[in-house]
Parts: sequence; C-alpha cells; structure tokens
Amino acid sequence: MSEIKRIPHCSHWGAYTLLVQDGSIVGVEPFAHDPAPSPIIHSVPEWANPKRQVPSPLVRAGWLEKREHSDRRKRGAEKFVPVSWDEATTLVADEIRRVSTTYGNASIFAGSYGWTNSGRLHHASSLLKRMLNLVGGFTRHVDTYSIAAGPVILRHTLGSSDACDGRANTLDTIAEHTETLVVFGALSPRTAQTEAGGIGVHRVESYLRKIADRGIRIVHVSPLKDDLPEWVDAEWWPIRPNTDAALMLGLAGEIVLAGRHARDFLDRCTSGADQLIAYLDGSADGIRKDATWAAEICGLDAESIRQLARRLVDTRSMLTVSWSLQRAHHGEQPFWSALGLASIIGQIGLPGGGVGYGYASLGGVGSPFNIGKSPAISQLTRPIDSFIPVARISDMLLNPGGTFTYEGKTHTYPDTRLVYWAGGNPYHHHQDLNRLAEAWTRPETIIVQDPMFTATAQRADIVLPATTSIERNDLAGNRRSDFVIAMKQAIAPVGESLPDFEIFNRIAAKLGVADGFNEGRDEMGWVRQLYEEVRQDAVERLGFEMPDFDTFWERGYARCPVRAEHTFLADFRTDPAAHPLNTESGRIVLGSRTLAGLGYDDCPPHPAWLEPAEWLGRGDASDLHLISHQPIGRLHSQIETGVASVAAKRNGREQAKLNPRDAAARGIDDGQTIRVWNGRGACLATATVTDSVRPGVLVLPTGAWFTPRDENGLEVAGNPNVLTLDIGTSQFGQGCSAHTCLVRAEAHIADQRDAFDEYQDKLVALATA
Repeated sequence: MSEIKRIPHCSHWGAYTLLVQDGSIVGVEPFAHDPAPSPIIHSVPEWANPKRQVPSPLVRAGWLEKREHSDRRKRGAEKFVPVSWDEATTLVADEIRRVSTTYGNASIFAGSYGWTNSGRLHHASSLLKRMLNLVGGFTRHVDTYSIAAGPVILRHTLGSSDACDGRANTLDTIAEHTETLVVFGALSPRTAQTEAGGIGVHRVESYLRKIADRGIRIVHVSPLKDDLPEWVDAEWWPIRPNTDAALMLGLAGEIVLAGRHARDFLDRCTSGADQLIAYLDGSADGIRKDATWAAEICGLDAESIRQLARRLVDTRSMLTVSWSLQRAHHGEQPFWSALGLASIIGQIGLPGGGVGYGYASLGGVGSPFNIGKSPAISQLTRPIDSFIPVARISDMLLNPGGTFTYEGKTHTYPDTRLVYWAGGNPYHHHQDLNRLAEAWTRPETIIVQDPMFTATAQRADIVLPATTSIERNDLAGNRRSDFVIAMKQAIAPVGESLPDFEIFNRIAAKLGVADGFNEGRDEMGWVRQLYEEVRQDAVERLGFEMPDFDTFWERGYARCPVRAEHTFLADFRTDPAAHPLNTESGRIVLGSRTLAGLGYDDCPPHPAWLEPAEWLGRGDASDLHLISHQPIGRLHSQIETGVASVAAKRNGREQAKLNPRDAAARGIDDGQTIRVWNGRGACLATATVTDSVRPGVLVLPTGAWFTPRDENGLEVAGNPNVLTLDIGTSQFGQGCSAHTCLVRAEAHIADQRDAFDEYQDKLVALATA
C-alpha cells in the first residue's frame, strides 16, 4: 500500500486534515488549532459514497421527449435517461435562452439556497447567479430560512442586522462583565458546530465554561432544557413555545411599573419609547403588561418574573436571543421586544450589557470576528431586481402575477417557467412539503445541480452531477472566521461529476458569455485570486500581514485580522448625534412611524405580543407544539447517512422527543415508532421519552431525507417539514414560520427495516434508462 497523504480541507463543521491512501479517505484529523472540533467531520468520507451521488448527467424521459410540454406530475416517478455533458449543457443553455426570450429573465428562478459547501469559489449559488447575470438576470430570493424576520425588523429598528450577524457584544465581554444572563432559546455547542463558509476555531464552549466558572446568574428560557449544556448552572424556565415576546414585554412592564426604566437612555438613544410605555402600562389598550399577564401566557411563575425584572436593573444584564425565536408566526416581535426590554433596562452600549441575537446559532456568532475581506467570487451586477422572500417559494409558483409585501412595499410574483436549483434541497428546508409538491408541478422545466441524488434532484427534469468539495480545489473563509482554510482536492471525482465552476463555465460558453464568466482564469487561478484579494485588503486597509498564496496553500491555513472584546453600540451610546443609526430617527426605534403608516395588523408600530396562528394557548388538549430544530449529527440534510447522523437516529428513523407525561397520556413507550401528524401531513419517528422537554412539546430535528412511501404520502424517515406551516411571519418580514406548528402523536405499528435505504435504492434505479 502507498503512503498516507495529508490533505488540508474545510467544511461547514470546521477545518480538518483528510488522510488519503490509494485514492480513498482512510481518516479525518481535526484542525490542530481548534479546541472543540465537531464530530461531524468524521462523516465527510460519506461524500465519496457512489450510492448517494448522481452518477452522470440525467434527463427525465418525459421531458426529453416533450420538453416544456411534458407531464410535470411525473417528476419523481419517471425514469431518467443518462446523457453526455455536451448534450446536458446544451439542453440547459437552450432552456435559459428559450425562457428569457419568450417570457423574460424574471421567469427564471435561481433558487439555489446556499449551504452547498464551504468553498468560496465553487459556491454553486454564487456561480449560478454570476452566469445568469451575464445573460439578463433572474429572480432571486432575499434573507434565509435560518433568519429572515429578525434581520428585517432589526434593519428597521437598529439600522442594520449587525446585532444578529455576529457584530453584537462578543462573548468574551459577556464572560468578563455580565452579572445576569438571560438566554432566550438556545446557547448550545450543538448548533455552534456549523458556520457558513467554514470555521477554523470553535470557541462557544470555552466562553460558556468561562461564564459558568464566573458564577454569572443564568436564566434559561426555552421549552428544551438541553438548549443549554447541562454543565452550565442555569435556572430552566420551560416557557410555552412562541410566547417569548410576552415574557420580554412582561419584564419590561414590571420595570416601568416600578418607575425604574432608564429614562435618560430612552430620551437620548431611542424614538417612540412613549408608544411602547403606553402599551406596557396599559394606557394604550387597557391591559397592563406585567408579570401576572406574562405568566398566564407563557406558563411561568409570576413572582419569578417580578424578581428577575428587579435583578435586570440592579445588575449588569445581557439578553441573548437565538435565531430560532423569529422562525415563527409574528417572528419579528421577540427580536423587537428584546430590543425594547434592553432599552428599558438601559444598558445597551455597556460592556456585558444590552442584547444580542444568534449566539451559537452558528459557530462564529459571538466570537471575535473577522474585520478583513472575506473571500468570495462576485455575482456581478444584477440587470434586473426581481426577488421573493426566501420562504415564499410555493406562494410564487402557485400564484404567478399575485402580489406580496416586504418591508412595507408591494411586489409581484413572477411567472416562473424555469427553476434552476444548484447546491440546495428545498425538500428538506421548505415548510409544508405536500404544498411544495403541488407547487413543484407548475414550472415548465426544473434543473437541479448537486452532488447527491436528493429529494429535489429526484424531482427534476435535468440533473447535473457536481463534485463534492473533497473532489476539487477551493478555499474557505467568512466574516465570522479568524482563518482562511485551504481546501485541497483529496480524491478523484466520483462518476462523471464535474466541479461547479466547470459546469457553469461550459454552460456560459454555450450562452456566449464564457469570457465574462471565467475572466481568463481556471480553478486554481481563481483560488489564488480570491486569496490574494483577501491578503491585499488585510495589509492595505488594516496593516495586517498574511502569508503569500504559495505559503498559505502549502501550510493549509492563514490567520485573518479579528476584533475581540467588542461592545455593540458603545460609540452610539456615548454620543447618539455623532454616531446616528440608519433608522427613520437615527436612534433605536421603539415606536415606528413607518409601521404606523402601513397599518399592518400582524406587525404593529411597537413591540407587541400577538397570538400565533397555532399555539398551546388555543389548542386542543391532544395537541403538541412541534419544535423542529437543528440536529446534532449533520447540517440540514447534508451527510444524512454519515456516522454522526446515523448515531443520532433510533431504529433507522429520527428521534422525536416528548415529555413522560405526554407519552403516558398517548400510550407511547420509549423507543417505540410513533406517527406524528396534522392536517398538512404525517411522518414516522422513534419516540424518546425525556423530562428535558416541556410538557405539551414534541421535538423532531430537521434534515431527515424526505421519504414518502405509501399512497397516503406517509413520510417514513421523520422529516418534520411535512407538518410545518407555510405562512410568512408577517406582511413586513415574510420569514418562515416553521416553529408555529401543532401536531398530534400516537403509537404506530411499523416495519422496522431501514426504510431510507430501501426507498433510496428504488429511486437510484430511476437513473437507469
């Protein structure tokens, strides 16, 4: 046998070294500088499994025969015909040309929601948009499934989304200065394993240990006790899901009732505070928002709320709000209410005080952040500005010509004829998948470019096999990572797959725009160019020296300039006039003139508690509130069959966690297969009975490979998005409302075979002509 080669690489779960022998990966070693590497990196060899990859360019038989006139309801059931790369790229180029010429470029939807890989060159979504911008443009999406309503309301009330993008108080200042920490949602190394664009060092756990060692009082507000590690000495407040805004407003109301609100800060640094106070003290609607009011809504103890309200003013206090809270109906409100509470307390701009969003929702949020340029290939200039909010895909496909609102303006859904999806899987991340399945029959042509034969690829007309990151050269890095990481090719491409850059370059050539697309550079030419842009910016703008490209490529990494011990809005607090925010008033907006003028009933002009469409406060006794959070063993549906993901399953299915009281009431035993359902769909999962879940709640992680198997559409792998609600958070933000979802559960007698493998084997057979 030959010697083992050590190949530096990076994925969304961090940097590592691949051990390669005789063309195969035989091991994975964590990055030497990472104190808390993710175990998911050991699943990376699964990417080379040919059973999961798309073997060659494929075209659905019916579409190949009739093109745009084919029977679209046969997507996912009809055989695929293998074709050459030349034929496949010709078909794709012809479709782009046909649709743009006949209907206009807005009828091309370049969905391609990211997370395809951490490489900055072969970032499928960016490359697709770069190519299409050279031929007239496309309809795009704005925001993300992870966080949409939150940034929209913060851009309006704080002037930017910095507070939820990793630019709020860094965790080192919280560990040093905070005395009372209130965690709304999660603050967990589980979600901090992952970072868009890769990450060099996972720091969240070390900061949490410093916080625990200092003896900071921590109040953890979540329906799930394990949203904070058990070794953190925290008080668990098992709140009713979707009611965090009510608790925040009840705390603020108690402070106002006691006359202890920060009048000077409110006068100097906010606008519209009088509207919020009138809502809190009841003068606006006759209902006082106090501890008693909040306790009834949230299912918590009123006296504990009163005591916490006093402590928040008496001590240096910090509020953290996880991204998950805004993935719900009226998801703007917990983010705005937290800002309102922090303003009432008056410690924004002080070390260890105020509010921040998304800590540990990704690995870099809260860590010292990169202040240099992040490597990225340009998408070039957009010729048209047609867009939809990211989670409104089904609405767009089902309602061409219909209208939607976003950030106070009215827009029109395009008449979508062509969908080109590169490096993404909406049959994982979109809500109400049965509704999506109907919407998916509307476009004339669907092109999917992906390494894996995903549920989305299975339902395409043309499938283009892209290499995974381990089969090509690239580099990783982003604005929340303190390293740029070399991603060297470790193995030969599997099957007939090609790198994303090469696929788009071939299509661009057939569209006559190859020169504009590649700018005369090949793969390694672009990798070098992207790194040199980062290095040049660091030295010219910041005086920070990074190694030259050859040294970087040989070593496998380079450090970036970072900012630590950052206090959010410190300069603004000192002098608001000299450091105005980009808001309607130049200050923090607690009462909005813009929203008052719009008159939306689902997003009022001040922070407010609004009942969601589905919640335990107005449900049947048989209802459970579904929480579909990120799994511990994978990212979304990526490496779903990897060792870390498989280890987190039971009996080949996802684990559905529920409280012992709820299990007993339904005759459910631990380890038993259960059916979870509502009016939108049904799925199977394996019950895990635990007191770490609040009564009335069922937890089913996202990412199970969508596997509907019988005539009734029963999903057998445990994909919660057959159940979730597909509505916007509000007319203003239009984010996804996945966490507003009631379900029922019952014991189910089922075949315990590995349904996933059985079903996937049948689908892979579709690739055989």
